[in-house]
Amino acid sequence: MHIIGLTGGIACGKSNISEELRQLGAVIIDGDVLSRELTAPGGRALSSLRKAFGNGIFCPDGTLDRRTLGSIVFADANQRALLDGIMQPLLREMILEGIERARAGGAMACVLDMPLLYEKELDGLCDVVWCAYIPREMQLQRLMARDGFTREEAESRLASQLPADEKAAMADVVIDTSGPIQYTKAMIPELYAHEIGKG
Repeated sequence: MHIIGLTGGIACGKSNISEELRQLGAVIIDGDVLSRELTAPGGRALSSLRKAFGNGIFCPDGTLDRRTLGSIVFADANQRALLDGIMQPLLREMILEGIERARAGGAMACVLDMPLLYEKELDGLCDVVWCAYIPREMQLQRLMARDGFTREEAESRLASQLPADEKAAMADVVIDTSGPIQYTKAMIPELYAHEIGKG
């Protein structure tokens, strides 16, 4: 089984590539989905998060207030490190379980769709790394439009990740996602066929 790491900065269009790979038959392990599972009602990370950050990061109904937690951790590197210390060991465990399930199921390819692939040293699990890339200013504009962030909020989100240029420089395959979604998706079948051929 071939393991493809798929990364890229926030709002770089990575999810469109991931969706196309899913359509082509790859098993997708999505870091954002796993994080949501860990922090959903009853999730394995909630008690540790409450202990670390207090009751203020929870809504009255007991669900995690992601916006509040985000404003805390994106404003303070120490708080972000505290969050990572809780989340990353649980995420890595879930990723490894997902890879084994994909392998046992006979999948030809498994895609680790992870925005922080390099930052969390998950690239070591991959045979090849693809990176979705757009210039920084376009990334900021897309993030503000998508999530309703101010420029300052968007800048703080970008500051929590390696710059897109650095990720692209480290990747084996760089996919320019600055054009229309259809243009990006049209590139994927040939790239995927090439990877499967190597596998």
